[in-house]
Amino acid sequence: MSDFNPANPLIVQGDHTILIEVDNPLYLEARNRLLRFAELVKSPEHIHTYRLTPLSIWNACASGVEVNEITDTLTGYSKYKVPTHVLIEINEFASRYGRLKIIKQGSDLLLVTDDRPLAMEISLNRQVTPFLGEKLPDGSFAVHRDNRGRLKQALIKIGYPAEDLAGYTTGEKLSFSLREETLERLPFTLRPYQTESVDLFHAGGADRGGSGVVVLPCGAGKTIIGAAIMDKVQASTLILATNVTAVRQWISELLDKTTLTEDQIGEYSGRKKEIKPVTVSTYQIMTYRKSREDEFKHMELFDERDWGLIIYDEVHLLPAPVFQATAGLQARRRLGLTATLVREDGLEDDVFALIGPKKADVPWKELEHDGWIAKAICTEILVPMPENLRMHYAVSGARTQFRIASENPDKLPVIEKLIAQFPDEQILVMGMYVSQVKSVGEALGVPVLTGATTQKKRDQLFGDFRAGKIRILAVSKVANFSVDLPDAGVAIQISGTFGSRQEEAQRLGRILRPKKGLNQAHFFSLVSHDTKEQEFAMKRQLFLCEQGYEYKIGYSNEIL
Repeated sequence: MSDFNPANPLIVQGDHTILIEVDNPLYLEARNRLLRFAELVKSPEHIHTYRLTPLSIWNACASGVEVNEITDTLTGYSKYKVPTHVLIEINEFASRYGRLKIIKQGSDLLLVTDDRPLAMEISLNRQVTPFLGEKLPDGSFAVHRDNRGRLKQALIKIGYPAEDLAGYTTGEKLSFSLREETLERLPFTLRPYQTESVDLFHAGGADRGGSGVVVLPCGAGKTIIGAAIMDKVQASTLILATNVTAVRQWISELLDKTTLTEDQIGEYSGRKKEIKPVTVSTYQIMTYRKSREDEFKHMELFDERDWGLIIYDEVHLLPAPVFQATAGLQARRRLGLTATLVREDGLEDDVFALIGPKKADVPWKELEHDGWIAKAICTEILVPMPENLRMHYAVSGARTQFRIASENPDKLPVIEKLIAQFPDEQILVMGMYVSQVKSVGEALGVPVLTGATTQKKRDQLFGDFRAGKIRILAVSKVANFSVDLPDAGVAIQISGTFGSRQEEAQRLGRILRPKKGLNQAHFFSLVSHDTKEQEFAMKRQLFLCEQGYEYKIGYSNEIL
């Protein structure tokens, strides 16, 4: 390769960042390859920036990407010669994955490596030694089974993620199968990408399978993948979801798509405490305690049955106490399901160590192209601040400025205009602040759903929306996660959680289920112009750009 190829879209820099030209004819081709092993950092209009990190390389290796595919992509699409040290460091990062292995020998667990200096290094590391047992003559270390997860956490923190090949307990047997027809007599079969995701996770039952994360957009059938993996494992299963609505959707889907019966599936929530061969609970109940000094008494659910599989729905939201419990559950098969691996607390490496590496990740635009999810047009509308609020905004602190901008009253006529443009669509108006959602709902004369809404009322409103009895619903953050609203075609985001890419993923996901006709969805985000809200909106846009969506920006006076 010559040292300069102006037709290529990439510039690989010595600090492990990668610049990519959006307007380049090779942009899409190069971006789709980059997504497999690099993280999007920022995405202004013409040049997007990605970064190589050890974790991005390890996730790529764990999902089957060879190191030469990474280096070939960079050298093949780069305008300039890739810095030699970057290629060397990519190989170094990749070589660290699996250099340490946890294996089972008889009834004992061992940490093994062929690298004697590395064995010596970790034996002297203060972060690692509390979780190591006796050093054996062959250079391996005994590992107490209770320390299996904590050892993996410690090793990834020092840059040596262990490949866990110690296998899993079978768990309590549970015989059932997937249906060929749903309860409504509709044909049911897995989509090709769902089958591939299941096979990648299960790995034919081998020790390399059985733990990891499947990344798919909302509406792509993550629940179906969970059910199909349960069918592969054929063992009692504990499912943890985000809220009671999600719990009941899991139960409904399992009854509809499998031969499991009602007496085999239990709901473990604030209202019910059923423990059955398949038990579905929430993160909230698992982490409930009366005070900070009390124990998490519902964590006992992890030990109530001999679970063969634990499913973590929306794994990017996994609370810290559940991480701690999961560290002691490494002998159980563990499946994480999510639309995005981005965590707002930066604990992606703990997901890797304790739930498992990324096993499957299908690009959203690829599913859109094949018609499995709706096509989405994403538009940010900039709304000027009213004159009577500008001084109040100017003299306020940063957090207050963000709220003032988010609750800009001049967003209301824009909302009304957008609703008028889609008279035949079902519409979600989504906001962060409950008072704002309530006032907008009252002004529009539409039902409002917030965290204070009772579960009975939530179920009724969601049911009426699904049945078409309600066309417009104003919702707070409570509707971000695991809510099945298949006919929603338009989402109007009136305020968001600072720069949360995670939230942007979930809110877009509310409208991505396949639609009749043109299979088209619209996602609008209303943002106050020249404010803190606009700064944070740029961070939220990263997720959409990462998935290949164009994010158009317009001004409110253009639609009014």
